[in-house]
Amino acid sequence: MDTRASKRKSSGRNILPHYKFGKTLGSGTFAEVKLAVHTLTGLNVAIKILNRQSLDNTEAEKMRREINIMRQLCHPHVVRLFEVIDTPSKVYIVMEYMSSGELFEYLIENKLHEDEARHIFQQIISGVEYCHGHMVVHRDLKLENLLLDSEHNVKIADFGLGNSMRDGYFLKTSCGSPNYAAPEIIKGQLYAGPEVDVWSCGIILYALLCGRLPFEDESIPGVCAKIRSGIYRPIVRHLSESARDLISRIIVLDPMKRISIREIRLHPWFQKNLPPYVSIPSHGVFNRREEVDMNIVNDMNKLGFDVKEVIRSLQNHVKNEATVTYSMLLHSRSPGHISHNNENLEALECMDHLQTYLQSDSLGKNYWTLGFNSRARPRETMLWVLKVFHRLNVKWKRIGIYNMKCLWVPPLSRCSLSTTETHISRSSDAIKFEIQLYKASGELYVLDLQLLSGAPFIFLEICAAFRALVV
Repeated sequence: MDTRASKRKSSGRNILPHYKFGKTLGSGTFAEVKLAVHTLTGLNVAIKILNRQSLDNTEAEKMRREINIMRQLCHPHVVRLFEVIDTPSKVYIVMEYMSSGELFEYLIENKLHEDEARHIFQQIISGVEYCHGHMVVHRDLKLENLLLDSEHNVKIADFGLGNSMRDGYFLKTSCGSPNYAAPEIIKGQLYAGPEVDVWSCGIILYALLCGRLPFEDESIPGVCAKIRSGIYRPIVRHLSESARDLISRIIVLDPMKRISIREIRLHPWFQKNLPPYVSIPSHGVFNRREEVDMNIVNDMNKLGFDVKEVIRSLQNHVKNEATVTYSMLLHSRSPGHISHNNENLEALECMDHLQTYLQSDSLGKNYWTLGFNSRARPRETMLWVLKVFHRLNVKWKRIGIYNMKCLWVPPLSRCSLSTTETHISRSSDAIKFEIQLYKASGELYVLDLQLLSGAPFIFLEICAAFRALVV
């Protein structure tokens, strides 16, 4: 037997002593995915194995992004990350095993009735809404990235192209699969994030109901041209009028006119036969702190774990063998791996994007964000913005239809900016900022401002003066 191979296998057992590897589920240039059993719990898991030496900078960044995002998420319709084992040569990512494969494959083999398509779509929207509530946009939602468990529950996977979003920050990366990509991505325009996921959900809904994609062509340029036109293939005749209406509201070229996740949830077609646990907005419900399940802890004692150590690790949110085992047992014992108990769920209010607030991002850093709401039409709102700029002596350059880069140069002396006598202090530095209008929900639009360079406090004074003028 090859001694080197023996050492490699021995090393692998030492690194992952509680996992028994099985068949290969998939492989690529940079990674392979293997089926494994967690020997302590008997739970099947999927382990993605990445070779550090073969990763280029792009793939390494994609790996870090995916891990950081999945660590934040805990939802019945998002694939669960259990642990990451990092070594000098390899990275092992232990995830929930989805035994029934891709939704794409299921759709090829099965023609869905409208009720089944609705059930699947309700689960997808619940997961996407949860991600957005945690300031994560997927950017690559497609049938291949939606996986099915043993009971055919749908879960969102592959966050390699995902990104964390924040108010006032606009994503510029063109990514995702062309057939599912929103027109603003195809055109290389700026976008806030949620609206591109909504478009992809519309493409998925069309596919679930019609058994095909709305925009298809033999070439990528051909697909992109059709998406730019916004004219999709005719919807099959047997669909209900309500289903047709929902599709027509999602697959809309102008992101300002495209329906929002909240509006999708309120649509009559979506509301029909809505499961109780999906009926409550899932911004943070599934991440709430729960009491330790002592039945599971006692079972872990039988596996050789010290009860006090397990409880201490769980209360202090320590990531170790005990907490990983606990989370796997808890996960495996949930009915269908999904909690349908609606009694203790609290309806959490959505984050208010329409006020100035201080928020902590995933890295623990603080940043100021500011936005103003408007119920006027987008064009009217932007005309109003230009009038305000004129009074504040702000220079601007148009980047997109609803996006501008702005420059404010401090005057030589203090000057009044409004009838309320709001003043901006003298400063030797110019203030550069960016402004973007995007749709929040219904007829409500949000005007976001982001500081690009200059003194933060002076920028806030500009925003205060801006607000004084618009009230």
